[in-house]
Amino acid sequence: MKQDLEIRELINRLTRLDAATAWGGDLNPTQRAVLDYLGRANRFSRSPSHVAEYLGSTRGTVSQSFKSLVQKGYVTERRSKLDKRAISFELTETGNAVASAQNPLTIALADYPEGEKDNLLASLRGVLGAMLSQNKSRPFGICSSCMHHETTSNGGYCRLLSKPLLPFETHQICYEHETT
Repeated sequence: MKQDLEIRELINRLTRLDAATAWGGDLNPTQRAVLDYLGRANRFSRSPSHVAEYLGSTRGTVSQSFKSLVQKGYVTERRSKLDKRAISFELTETGNAVASAQNPLTIALADYPEGEKDNLLASLRGVLGAMLSQNKSRPFGICSSCMHHETTSNGGYCRLLSKPLLPFETHQICYEHETT
């Protein structure tokens, strides 16, 4: 039990330190988290509700973040041609630069030994999976590991959405991700 509390505190402290470095320029940590998510999400997973669910935030907070990010030139809004109520967002060149920039936590992890990094990654995935299960939350996941993904010579194909995927999209986060 004491170990569990210490692990929780270490994770929380890392999160707070990482969020503290997210304040910069004209962005707050939530806006930076939205940009980070968009930089890793596929084109089918970029609606405000997807972002809110992934970040564990409210739709209102994420909607306000998107309004601000559009005004600041970090993202652009795209409405569906089929359903004008459906909105998704794309990173601008400026937004992409922010989303792909290194931060102190990624720099610290870069020096971490590879074998230990694999163990840490597996452990954190396990803890996240348990929390998502407890909360009945959607797991999200990487397209190429989804049961609906099919590898093709041009990248991939999503059998669920009946859509082709570009090579880079097969390594992005998908809201529809399912495992067997």
